[in-house]
Amino acid sequence: MSLTEFLHMGGYAFYVWTSYGLALLVLVMNLWIPVRRRRKLITDFSRRRRRERQ
Repeated sequence: MSLTEFLHMGGYAFYVWTSYGLALLVLVMNLWIPVRRRRKLITDFSRRRRRERQ
């Protein structure tokens, strides 16, 4: 089996590589969204504390 045959996936390359791409996208989003949300919550909390101190 050559690399070209492997990448071609027996004629199903589009479906296989699209599935891999979507799965990778979901995994990345599962990591990125909570980190972004946590940063926003920390920022909002800090702003609220500063306003309360004044």
